[in-house]
Amino acid sequence: MTDLDTSFLQGQKHLAKRHRSESRFQWMGRMAIVVSLSFLVFMVGSIFWQGKSAVTTTEIALQINLSADVVDPNDIRGASFDRIIKATLCDTFPEATSRKEKKKLYGLLSSDAGYQLRDQILENPEMLGGTVTIWVNASDDVDIFNKGQIDRDVPQADRRLDDQQIGWIDQLSGNTAMRSVFNAKFFTNGDSREPELAGILSALVGSAMSLSICFVLSFPIGIMAAIYLEEFAPKKRWSDFIEININNLAAVPSIVFGLLGLSIFLSTFGLPRSSPLVGGMVLALMTLPTIIIASRASLRAVPPSIREAALGVGASPVQATFHHVAPLALPGMFTGAIVGMARALGDTAPLLMIGMVAFIVDVPQSILEPATALPVQIFLWADAPERAFLEKTSAAIIILLVFLVLMNIAAIILRKKYELRF
Repeated sequence: MTDLDTSFLQGQKHLAKRHRSESRFQWMGRMAIVVSLSFLVFMVGSIFWQGKSAVTTTEIALQINLSADVVDPNDIRGASFDRIIKATLCDTFPEATSRKEKKKLYGLLSSDAGYQLRDQILENPEMLGGTVTIWVNASDDVDIFNKGQIDRDVPQADRRLDDQQIGWIDQLSGNTAMRSVFNAKFFTNGDSREPELAGILSALVGSAMSLSICFVLSFPIGIMAAIYLEEFAPKKRWSDFIEININNLAAVPSIVFGLLGLSIFLSTFGLPRSSPLVGGMVLALMTLPTIIIASRASLRAVPPSIREAALGVGASPVQATFHHVAPLALPGMFTGAIVGMARALGDTAPLLMIGMVAFIVDVPQSILEPATALPVQIFLWADAPERAFLEKTSAAIIILLVFLVLMNIAAIILRKKYELRF
């Protein structure tokens, strides 16, 4: 065998070894993708499985006497509807005679059952004068029991409902006086101490207001700062110093921006605490570095020939930038802005520092009223001791994930729509 043949065989072995190494690397990459996707699917699936039951709620039917001697048609608001509800329950289950048993019986219904009865009568006054069937919300314990989240086989001391209450629930179910319906209050109510009454509307409105202020402030300021630094600022130590600090601010923990907002916007300028205005300003400070960095990268990606051609036909530097360079960089700018907004939507720490962790029931009507945000609402529910808040927390996380996905889809659509080939 000649030296040439030996060299050829050695080369073949070396090439085969490289191919095997490359194949192993590719399989390692595929396995990494599979493992990461598996964890993602498991996480999202577990959240969805826990949160899907939040879209339904349990209602109980009561045969209520609304005769004139019980409710005065001329003074509906003056009637004691809670007492009417309790009397109806006692008539339905006459075996509850002691004070303790009656208290357990009253615990089958939500604390706002009387208000539900009052609102239905005010909406339909013709209900007065006889006995009518009214559907009211069950308590959170009855709701999660009806959804199968409380095991009746567990010892009585280890569950929230005792055997007598479960017997009453079985009796209601057997008489078709209990049903599961769509939980519209989860989307139309604000926060509440009672899980069956808690909703996300106030948090959604607060997040929408804060993000609107964040976008109005951060997008134009970030775009103009990026254009100036990339196209007009002289390359000196001062501009290098600003660039280094912008890059460092993008890596600063978000809670630092919350401390900055607390010390400046609240303590120094005296702006309203817990308001969407302050929340939006803090989120704008946090989002600005991301938008500036992404916008500068988009401007840098535009070929120099575009600038040179514009300047060659007599355009001024400002005209070349705003008429030719900026429109080509606009898709990347939009992408950076939406990615920054998505981060702002899911961040909790800066909002906690400015007081948006407060218990807010009413939906804010202006940017100066107290409000909360969706990630803060999730934080509050996750810390609540009631078991029924677990499904509320998971459902709110699903809604937050849906908004984040929609914002990223919007970034892709905008990039494709305004992308120009050069």
